[in-house]
Amino acid sequence: MNNAAALDVAVIGGGPAGLIAAEVLSAAGRSVSVFEKMPTFGRKFLMAGRGGLNLTHSEDFERFAGRYGAASLALRPMLEAFTPADLVAWAQGLGQETFVGASGRVFPKAMKASPLLRAWLARLERQGVILRTRAEWLGWADGGGLAFQTPDGVETVQPRATILTLGGASWAKLGSDGTWTSLLAGKADLAPFRPANCGFDVAWSALFCERFAGEPLKNVALRLGDVTARGDATIAGYGLEGGAVYALGAAPREAIEAERRAVIEIDLRPDLSVETLAARLSRPRAGQSLANFLRKAAHLSPVEVNLLREAHGLDLPPEPAALAAAIKAAPIALTGVQPLDRAISSAGGLTLDSLDGLELKAAPGVFVAGEMLDWEAPTGGYLLHACFATGVAAARQALKRLD
Repeated sequence: MNNAAALDVAVIGGGPAGLIAAEVLSAAGRSVSVFEKMPTFGRKFLMAGRGGLNLTHSEDFERFAGRYGAASLALRPMLEAFTPADLVAWAQGLGQETFVGASGRVFPKAMKASPLLRAWLARLERQGVILRTRAEWLGWADGGGLAFQTPDGVETVQPRATILTLGGASWAKLGSDGTWTSLLAGKADLAPFRPANCGFDVAWSALFCERFAGEPLKNVALRLGDVTARGDATIAGYGLEGGAVYALGAAPREAIEAERRAVIEIDLRPDLSVETLAARLSRPRAGQSLANFLRKAAHLSPVEVNLLREAHGLDLPPEPAALAAAIKAAPIALTGVQPLDRAISSAGGLTLDSLDGLELKAAPGVFVAGEMLDWEAPTGGYLLHACFATGVAAARQALKRLD
């Protein structure tokens, strides 16, 4: 079937980047259709809502913009043009009040994504956006149009501009499977997809793994070279995962790729100096077992005491200063990276060098946004915010071209 109806912009991909692009375009009076291959929109967005839907972060903007690592310079103008305050105001405009959690993360008060998504889709329909599901992009048809596989057969549309928001390569069951890379061969440079915000393998002892898999490490600091992260981590059967691990960014993965291992240091009491901790450990043990003494003097949990033994050996140093130093720097070797299908997000994708702004240099009139771009960030609201910011930026650049 050939759809000859006039269409200003086709947005391919129904996640946050695509939907916000459609909102910006339709608000400017442009005709927009959003094509999503899955049966419903925003599936990964809804999955994020199971954890409360961390929309963005309230920290100082300079620190916020720096969370995007090597892509920070390229993304900064887009983040400045759609700031955390802008995202909060947008959510409130859809009837979803927000709050700032103790960690500075911003959440909707409903603590889920479904009310926000319903209000958002309703707004798009009021603005005249055509929302199409079960429409899988097949690439460019003869004559330059866009071909889609739909329940009614292959359909071709000929928009004046196209915005691609096809996602990364994690959570394939929700639609982000990275298969679009073959469709852009020859039109863009692509960096291989790699897991990001993922767990790492650790060769725990069998006893430690059996007893403590699933146990949290609360309020710890992780260090790898010059990179430090604070927060919580979780002992996994395969190794280590959790927010503090993800906040180390690409550093552990890159070290493992280069040297087959990355040795991080875990500070179990980051709010205490070595001297303060040593003073507490100088108290008489009075016949207590070491584990019981550490529980009372340093408030270490059983998992933390046994983590020290995994890191330093079964015989921990008895001297207070040495024991304090061991608690402040427990070395753990990360020996492998969990695969993409277990990662929260992915690194890699379409390189920023392939773009003029967010327009493909090799395909004028085609813009890209969201996780299909080669950038990464830790959890904490940064992933979702950049999807919004790049979607807004792509829409605004498309509007300029249409004008």
